[in-house]
Amino acid sequence: MQFDKRRLFTLLGAIVTLAACGGTSPPSTGGVQTVDVKLMVGGLNKQIYLPNMLAKQLGYFDEQKINITFIDEGSGQATEEEVVAQAVDAGSGAYSHAIELNALGKKIETICQFGIAPGEAEMVDAKKASSITSVADLKGKNLGVTDIGSGTHTITLALLGKAGIPSDQEHFVAVGAGNTFIAAIQQQKIDAGMTTEPTISRLLTTNTAKVLVDLRTPQTTRAALGGDYPFIGIFARNDWVSGHKDVAQRLVNVYVKTLKFIHSHTAAQIADKMPADYYAGDKNLYVTALQNQLSIFGTDCKMPAAGPQTVLDIEKNYVSNFKGKTAKLSETYTNEFANKASA
Repeated sequence: MQFDKRRLFTLLGAIVTLAACGGTSPPSTGGVQTVDVKLMVGGLNKQIYLPNMLAKQLGYFDEQKINITFIDEGSGQATEEEVVAQAVDAGSGAYSHAIELNALGKKIETICQFGIAPGEAEMVDAKKASSITSVADLKGKNLGVTDIGSGTHTITLALLGKAGIPSDQEHFVAVGAGNTFIAAIQQQKIDAGMTTEPTISRLLTTNTAKVLVDLRTPQTTRAALGGDYPFIGIFARNDWVSGHKDVAQRLVNVYVKTLKFIHSHTAAQIADKMPADYYAGDKNLYVTALQNQLSIFGTDCKMPAAGPQTVLDIEKNYVSNFKGKTAKLSETYTNEFANKASA
């Protein structure tokens, strides 16, 4: 049998390649390995959380070689609890949770602040709108929030506090969002409540409720809360971030690219990319709702400069279980990855 050197070299080359890959699969493109990331979201179909699913629909996680698994949870508060418990790698929820946990010695930090305003509104039952015309009129009323301790609860406490109403003079009811929020108003379980789009527009279209306080733009938010109020972003445990900097960077790369897409396309073009069931049977209403609040989305994942202090001040002044506490703001967020992604 004649010895074939070319076949030998080909075989040796294959063996070397297989060994370098652990004997299982070829190396990933550019030497970057695909990573699994489990991310909990406080309500995937809420428009304030839109960058999460939009990024997936656009294929941006795939581009960064992230095998993303979304876990849908109705409340941002439950999201931060699961992040702390290490049940998930990261979460998407309100920045206020990072401050609240830091005061308890539990450290999570926002690595991408994509929501620079709440994108919420205090909605009043249309049947009671004639008697509830200001925040002061909410005294003693049943007020709906996503969950007790949620970001919507904190914002509501701030609005009441600024109107001179102590939190113990209210009755808060956890009603979620979407259909459950609408049902709570229709069944008169709540007189008013804090909710998001597209629920806001659904309530307005059916004349079920009216807007009392609008937080769907940075401008109206500053007027109501006294400053920038960063809301929804991506957070993870500080120790996870420091131990997974490459993955954190890739995550932020995804969201910065997604924000650029949002600001270079119309609300209708963005809606076209979303799952059809997110429209709740009315795509035109979904588009209108999104158009009303596109300005809540930042452009670069960076934290608004004065935002953390505004949130901390609100916690100190109006959240009863935060009284006497404080947080080290530098531990609650970082622009490290946003700066590199935007460079």
